[in-house]
Amino acid sequence: MEPTANLPLIVTGGAFALAFVFGAVANRVNFCTMGAVSDIMNFGDWRRMRMWMLAVAVAIAGATALQNAGLIDLSKSLYTGSKVSWLSALVGGWLFGFGMTLGSGCGSKTLIRMGGGNLKSLVVLLFLAVSAYMTLKGLFAVWRANGLDPVRFDVAALGAKTSDLATVVAALGLGAAAKSWVGFAVAAALAAWVFANREFRTTGEMIFGGVVIGAVVVGGWYVTAHLGYVAEDPQTLEEKFVATTSGRAESFSFTGPVAATLELLLFWTDQSRALTFGIAGVLGMAVGSLAMALLTRSFRWEGFASVEDLAHHIVGGTLMGFGGVTALGCTIGQGLSGISTLSLGSFIALASIIVGSMAAMKYQMWRLESRRWHWLRPSHWRRSSGATRRL
Repeated sequence: MEPTANLPLIVTGGAFALAFVFGAVANRVNFCTMGAVSDIMNFGDWRRMRMWMLAVAVAIAGATALQNAGLIDLSKSLYTGSKVSWLSALVGGWLFGFGMTLGSGCGSKTLIRMGGGNLKSLVVLLFLAVSAYMTLKGLFAVWRANGLDPVRFDVAALGAKTSDLATVVAALGLGAAAKSWVGFAVAAALAAWVFANREFRTTGEMIFGGVVIGAVVVGGWYVTAHLGYVAEDPQTLEEKFVATTSGRAESFSFTGPVAATLELLLFWTDQSRALTFGIAGVLGMAVGSLAMALLTRSFRWEGFASVEDLAHHIVGGTLMGFGGVTALGCTIGQGLSGISTLSLGSFIALASIIVGSMAAMKYQMWRLESRRWHWLRPSHWRRSSGATRRL
């Protein structure tokens, strides 16, 4: 596409519109990675996880189709570099997963909850943004850059130029043609697992939610990597992805962009700051959720139940900020956008996020059990009775 002055508006407007749909639909169908894991652990209910995996399947199939059609080049995304920082993906993913459970949801869910009137989400978003910014450019960045990021493996040793599964499989002997069908094969396998469950097949709302949210991620790739792509920028004579934070092809993610949104608000008069795809996505997500909450009359103000509740959400937001940046994305950034490119690092990060979330749920169960046994102990009742008599 020829460079025009309207491209930044097209990219950011497209991001807002797509994220608006994301926020509205996710609010309606209760789309949440943490919630899906919680349903499995607490009730043995896999329906929300199947909805989530349906979104993944649609995102993979759509991104592969755009790639095969020559409309986008996923090798130019943040996720598919030849060097995979596996330790950052493991540690960052685990911390993000643990934090999102303490904070009652990942970055996208926090924005959705905020749109529904949850004031706790404002606190989580603030600490997430500050922590993410510190991990990008501040104190936490020293730990990330010096301790975690240097530990990586290079897929060039396997003969692959990029670290997506299709390229690696092709390099291992299946031939260049594998790059065109591996994505479809993975998507088909996921879809087969999703629809193998009869109970899920009857949940039209969840099926709709999974398909739409997966399609939104595909739309994000189309907006930044096709509509916003300039083969030769007149000023630099180099290719350019207009209005993206990373300067590369992007789809949706909500850790770094939340930090970028705070930065834009803090330095509003600085002419070097500008609205980006990620920031527009953050705003669109919150506004879309708000619109759905008002439409369905589900908007409710909600605050903290206790000091402990506040502390957990502060710690959760901080862990999400550090973990999301370290792992190069959140449950949406890595779990949907990254996975749609078939990036090996994204698979590692997503698995680690889920394990971290499960660990936090085990911790919360332990806390609950400990508190219950404390109340049941005879010594506690003797102290309580004595205190009552003194009063």
